[in-house]
Amino acid sequence: MRGPRMREMVITDLGTLAYRDAWRLQEAAHNEVLAGGAERVLLVEHPPVITLGRRADRGEGGPVREVQHLVASPESLRQLGVELVQSDRGGDITFHGPGQVVAYPIVRLNDHGLSVGGYVRSLERAVIATLGDFGLNARRDESAVGVWVDDPATGAVAKICAIGVRIRRGVSLHGLALNVTTDLNYFNLIVPCGLTGRPVTSVRQLLGDAAPTIEQVRQRLAGRLVEVFTARQREEATTEARRH
Repeated sequence: MRGPRMREMVITDLGTLAYRDAWRLQEAAHNEVLAGGAERVLLVEHPPVITLGRRADRGEGGPVREVQHLVASPESLRQLGVELVQSDRGGDITFHGPGQVVAYPIVRLNDHGLSVGGYVRSLERAVIATLGDFGLNARRDESAVGVWVDDPATGAVAKICAIGVRIRRGVSLHGLALNVTTDLNYFNLIVPCGLTGRPVTSVRQLLGDAAPTIEQVRQRLAGRLVEVFTARQREEATTEARRH
């Protein structure tokens, strides 16, 4: 007897795309997935942009200059060519830019038996596995969302991947940003994720000349995300096959 059909997950590489343009594509993909279409993972690299999550403190919707964890002035951002966007994702403030792999999974949480917390942990697991493939020992931090590593240069625990999501009508939006060859100086413009005293690092910073290319990391991360979100399907298929 034929087992249950494995649900399809489509990987789309958007190349380099402005944050708002990628957001519009996310919304379109969200509508398709909500209607029963194939689940998606959108991969993208953004031009320099600082995004504010729903937890970013703007003092009752005040002006940009009053954002608590934005260090740079609007004038400085304009001079550096850094866009500022208010997002509807979870979390505080973060930076996206060249050299960073951004992944936006658009999945139906119920299909995978996931709570919101379980979904975030699934993203963390995929990133940890990806970094492990390149010889980096990464981990979760129970006190802060994201993926963390020990930075031998500073002796500190540093963030290498930020995660901020939104779940609307049971389908995910937004996702994760993994620093590969990112210029870390951009993070001096903000207090990343609102976590004072927690440094940020990258794959290149940790591995130097031995670091993989951003394309290698992008491909490996895509594969690890598919593994994470099809693991439950494989378990269900195995259980069903055993019944017959």
